[in-house]
Amino acid sequence: MQSKVITTEENLQKAFAIRKEVFVHEQGVPLEEEFDSFDTLNGPCEHILVYYDGKPVGTGRLRVMDGYGKLERICILEHYRKFGIGKGIIEALEKIAAQKGLARVKLHGQTQAEGFYHKLGYLTSSTVFMEAGIPHVLMLKELITKFEEVE
Repeated sequence: MQSKVITTEENLQKAFAIRKEVFVHEQGVPLEEEFDSFDTLNGPCEHILVYYDGKPVGTGRLRVMDGYGKLERICILEHYRKFGIGKGIIEALEKIAAQKGLARVKLHGQTQAEGFYHKLGYLTSSTVFMEAGIPHVLMLKELITKFEEVE
């Protein structure tokens, strides 16, 4: 598995194709709700594309919001979900957040993935709410940066 920050329109379109397959076709999210004003190159989000055996199979983005790095639009093509790619996406986005000097990250996790995020150190911080017709919870994590000293 390899992750890369998206720097070209071509790669951004590959990420959009993955999101459309997972969120729109598989999960039934309306197309107009999936894509927003943050889906641009050189905008307020860092987008990543994740490859498995040289093929783009996953994506996610990070947006700075209220002092947090907000992890968003995290998805993996169905056939590739058992190869640890989700953990790789989260770690790549957390690394970008740390490089931006952020000490905390958050995400709106689908309730069916809540246990996955718990394993990665996220804590549930809300009751269930609906987003695009899918139940979600707010999840938070404090990042440990290499600059912190352990006492």
